[in-house]
Parts: sequence; structure tokens; C-alpha cells
Amino acid sequence: MFAGSRPADREPDSSARPPLVRELLLVVGLFVIYKFGRQAANGHVDEAFHNAGRVWDLERAVPLPGEGAVQGLLLHNETLIHLANTYYATVHFPATLLFLGYLYWRRPRHYIWSRRVLAALTGAALALHLIFPLAPPRLLAATGLVDTGQVYGPTVYGATSATDSMANQFAAMPSLHFGWAVMVGVGLVVATRSRWRWLWLLHPAITLFVIVGTANHYWLDSIVVAALLAVALAALRLPRAEPVRAHIPWPAAGYSTPAQANGRSPSYAPSGAGR
Repeated sequence: MFAGSRPADREPDSSARPPLVRELLLVVGLFVIYKFGRQAANGHVDEAFHNAGRVWDLERAVPLPGEGAVQGLLLHNETLIHLANTYYATVHFPATLLFLGYLYWRRPRHYIWSRRVLAALTGAALALHLIFPLAPPRLLAATGLVDTGQVYGPTVYGATSATDSMANQFAAMPSLHFGWAVMVGVGLVVATRSRWRWLWLLHPAITLFVIVGTANHYWLDSIVVAALLAVALAALRLPRAEPVRAHIPWPAAGYSTPAQANGRSPSYAPSGAGR
């Protein structure tokens, strides 16, 4: 191996990194589409509550564990409820942006892959929000669950779900909170090499506990988004890094070895040599 060579699996970060301004405009554009897409799905109140009843009955028939069991763990401690509500309200977007920012500067090849997967996942989720509006369990009286955001705070939603102009409260299926969190965890596990990298999966685990415990999502919302993410990951594979070829130093122009100077090839000795 030559002294100047690098490991073949080390990705050429500087050449793989896309232009920053273009990426900023792209991410902002995707965020605007996300916000307007969720708002476009707003207003289907009757259909959203009808679908909520169907989802709740389906979960009981499967059966899936009751969301109330998770919420019961939170209701034992008001501080824990506040922490869960705060996590739900403040971690979702910043964690995803920090994830993309880190990959952009340190792992550009992983950044491009992750951005594509997140865009595909979000697009599929927005389409499902339009097709299947769904009231979250905190709004469905049959669940008997507490709207912890409204009761204990903080909350990102208005008190009247049907007229909330800041967010679409009927876009529970699927849960992008959980889908993005899983992609952040998986993306960091794939992009890093630390022995502690598996701890990044705590983010989706905590997110799942929070979204169910605060009654913002059903179990089925998380199952559906996990299936969509699995399809996106299968369709959009992480591109392989280009191998870095070692530099082979060639002899300087005009330089000849002693064997070449005598008219002999350096690879062969004359017949009878050494006798």
C-alpha cells in the first residue's frame, strides 16, 4: 500500500456536498409544501371523526395495546406530562433540521440519501392525509383519553380543532412525528461509526412513547408510517462511495534506470548471468 493512499470507503465529502444555497431553498420549499399540504387536508371534520372511530375499533379488534396504558404512565407525574408535551411541541422540527445539517457538513452522501427519503416519506404522508383525514385519539370521546396539551400544556394546537388555522389537527394518519424520528435515528446509525451510535434510536423510541402517551396519535399511525418509510428505504438505496484510487508516482521525465541505460530490460537478466 502506498503511503499517500486513503481507505477506499472514505467518502469524498467536498466533492459530494451539493451547493448550500440550492439545498436551503429546496428544504424551505419542501417545508412550505408540507405546511400547505396539511392545511389542504383540514376541514373534513365529520369524515375525520368517522375514520377515528373505525381506527379505534380496528385496534381493539386486532388487538393492539390500549393507548390509555401509556398515558397512564404519564398521568402519575405532572412533571413528566410537561416534559412529554414539550418534547412533542419542540423537538420534531429542530431535531430533523439538525440531522440534515450535520449530514450536509460531515456526510454529504448520506445527506442526499436522507433528504430524498424524507421527501418521499413526507409526500406519501401528505397524500394519505388528504385521502384519509383522521381525528387524533385526544379528540375522540370514545377513547377516554386526556388531551394533555390542552390540560397541562404546552400545546401547539388551538382549543377548537375545527377552526384551528395554525395546524391541521385531523392529519393523524400517518404520524410524521414518528416517521421523521425513525429516519433521524436510522440515518445517524448508518452515517456514524461510534460504538454508541445505536443510542440514536432512543429518539424514535421516546417519540413513540410521547405521541401515544399525549394522545396525539394511535398505534396504527406509527405502524403505517413505519411501513411507508420501509418502502422508501427499499426504493432509495444509499449510493456507494466512489473508491479513492491511490496515486502511483511515475518516474520523472528523462530519467532512466541503470538497466535501461545499458539497453537491457530491468525485468530480465542476460543469459548466463551469475554463473
